[in-house]
Amino acid sequence: MAGFAFAAEKTAEVKSGLPLGTPTTAFNVKDITGPSAGKSLCYRCQYGAKPVACIFTREITEEVATLIKEIDTKVGENGDKKMCAFVVLLTDNADEGAKKLLAVAKDKGIKNVPLTVFDGVAGPEKYQISKDAAVTVMMWNKSRIAVNQAYAAAKLPEGEVKKLAGETAKILN
Repeated sequence: MAGFAFAAEKTAEVKSGLPLGTPTTAFNVKDITGPSAGKSLCYRCQYGAKPVACIFTREITEEVATLIKEIDTKVGENGDKKMCAFVVLLTDNADEGAKKLLAVAKDKGIKNVPLTVFDGVAGPEKYQISKDAAVTVMMWNKSRIAVNQAYAAAKLPEGEVKKLAGETAKILN
């Protein structure tokens, strides 16, 4: 029976996003809460070679909102290292998505991380976001992927939020 449980856990793993070491590419989002609120832009382009954490999500859960807050805190603490981040809500309904992001920004006091929407649940094609991934977190430095973690459910497993926030150390060198 234990072997069966292990096998079930293994099949729950999701591969999503760019492989480690892969260069990032440009894609546009609509900024909802950042300095360019209301405009379409490429944050990947704007941030250039700086260390960046990017959360792609198809849904906003309490765990995702808490992760956003943790990353927001990390960005605030690492301004000297020019750390940046942004959140990309993958949605077919940008207006509804914008309302959810505005609520998260207010409820969690997000100050350093722009919350954005991408038109379409598939996400930017070149980023290889799996249709089976509810959340894909990628972090890069010098425009190359250093961290990639994906989850089938937006209800992240216990301990994952802190673990992901700790992964920012990999891009801050």
